[in-house]
Amino acid sequence: MTHQPTLFDPPEPSRLDIDGPRQAIDDLFHLAHQYRNSKDYWQLLKFIGNFRFYSPFNAMLVHIQMPGAAYVAPAHRWLRDYGRHIKPEARPLVILQPMGPVMFVFDVSDTEPEKDAPPLPQDVVAPFEVRSGYIGAEYDRTADNAKRDGIRVTKRQAGSQSAGAIQFAPVGKHLAILVSQKPTPKYAEVPHRYDILLNAQHGLETQYATLVHELAHLYCGHLGTPNDQWWPDRQNLALDLKEFEAESVCYLVCARLGIDNPSEKYLADYVAAYPAAPPISLDCVMKAAGLIEQMGKTRLPPRKEKRRE
Repeated sequence: MTHQPTLFDPPEPSRLDIDGPRQAIDDLFHLAHQYRNSKDYWQLLKFIGNFRFYSPFNAMLVHIQMPGAAYVAPAHRWLRDYGRHIKPEARPLVILQPMGPVMFVFDVSDTEPEKDAPPLPQDVVAPFEVRSGYIGAEYDRTADNAKRDGIRVTKRQAGSQSAGAIQFAPVGKHLAILVSQKPTPKYAEVPHRYDILLNAQHGLETQYATLVHELAHLYCGHLGTPNDQWWPDRQNLALDLKEFEAESVCYLVCARLGIDNPSEKYLADYVAAYPAAPPISLDCVMKAAGLIEQMGKTRLPPRKEKRRE
């Protein structure tokens, strides 16, 4: 029986940051003293990096409720796709669902096979199996989707120690983005706001990791924001906290594609040196990772400008 995992997306990109829910999530972590220990935070990132069949934000919610979860699905999917029913004493886990509030899912450990149920497939039996990662169309899709936010991605010749950078673009220029392909291609112009420069000497996987890192700086609000309904303005955050958040996002996105990248060593070294996790916004990290992951999967719609009061 073939099973295709369903990715439950994070909130609509144009709603990347809403002050109330964002603050509530961050308060939850701090009040409950969860993930203040750097080792706990690192375990959370590794869990989400391997929990590839749900969005980063939903994987985080699963980990909060059941850190040892292996594979989760709604009751109807367990029965339909795997011939398994939910145990009477099973503990439901709450996650977000697209176009709705929440849904209840159950870990495989809380299910039992019906009579003549097929064997569980490999993605359920060994969901955290290490894969050799490589970049296919994710790089091009991500770079193309970046244009909707006024980001131009270019490659340049640079030394081996220079990976890339994001910077503000000259004022007054525009980028063309594709808004429709039917009946003929239709383009629109958006202000050219940022430039991301990548090292042309690096391989495509390294360039992708660098692109993710620089986008993470933007979507975590480290450069401010052109529209506070898209992502927050957090440009006054301390430099070391900005870097820690960007490295966290880079690790999550790349790990979920099976790509090794230097972010893993950066985070592991931090855990070894400092027992306390820095006071970052987990909400921003998870939503930025979810957005960048979606940018590599499908064409995203143009941004909606902030409504005038």
